[in-house]
Amino acid sequence: MSVIPRKCPSCSAPLVVTQLSCTKCETNVVGLYEINPFLRLSNESLQFLETFIQNRGNVKEMERVTGESYWVIRRRLDEVIAELGYEVEPVEDELLARRQEILSRLSKGEIDVKEATRQLSLLGEAIP
Repeated sequence: MSVIPRKCPSCSAPLVVTQLSCTKCETNVVGLYEINPFLRLSNESLQFLETFIQNRGNVKEMERVTGESYWVIRRRLDEVIAELGYEVEPVEDELLARRQEILSRLSKGEIDVKEATRQLSLLGEAIP
């Protein structure tokens, strides 16, 4: 079966379900039916959620599986929350998030002290 399109192919407006059909007896039910909000998510968001659920929401495990930092995973989760239509609490300043990501990469040995210092100085941050 085909995947339900998320938007109108003509004008990109959201679509609604107006008919349901039985695959066995071919009964048709006509009406206006609300689409599950998860059906409105992009394929990328659905794949992220699937991985998130498989890892029981454990961000440390998500880091290991995806190779992404805590801050990237958190940002992606916030994007999915917003895509579902929920209000997302303001995230820490983007500069702070980038600084944390640099320090995380340093602690994992992905970059050395010299590179971390260079990246932090580019952010205009004072090195403690």
